[in-house]
Amino acid sequence: MNRTAFMLPLLALCALAAPARAADDEKVPYWASIDAEVANMRVGPDESYRIDWVYRRMHLPVKVLRREGPWRQIEDPDGDKGWMRDLLLSRQRSAIVKGGELVEMHAQGSESSRLLWRLEPGVVGLLGDCQTGWCQFDADGHKGFVAENQLWGTGEP
Repeated sequence: MNRTAFMLPLLALCALAAPARAADDEKVPYWASIDAEVANMRVGPDESYRIDWVYRRMHLPVKVLRREGPWRQIEDPDGDKGWMRDLLLSRQRSAIVKGGELVEMHAQGSESSRLLWRLEPGVVGLLGDCQTGWCQFDADGHKGFVAENQLWGTGEP
């Protein structure tokens, strides 16, 4: 079998596989997190639009609502919406403690398990698996479980 006869079917398979993967990458909404020390949110999807917010919070969770080229329309935990470059975002899941009172972090996913820490509203952490209403949560190395309903950034976006 010559090289051309071998390569043509292989190239055809690659061409079929690429659009399927790209289609999965295009699904919105999805959760993301800010992956830069300073990230600008603009009122439109281009550098020419004015900056509406400047974020200085690594791992702040955001919901990606739309895609337009390298730009993502996002919603932050306060409900503010705008556009941010994809390079400033990560698919790494994170969450933020919501509410107006301290939230308990437990050793296991149960209220009856040992209390580890009390977290203030606004604490941001990396999100692990969520099961039976509890999520693994890592707030700057303090690891444990937090009730899912006390976090923004969990569940389906």
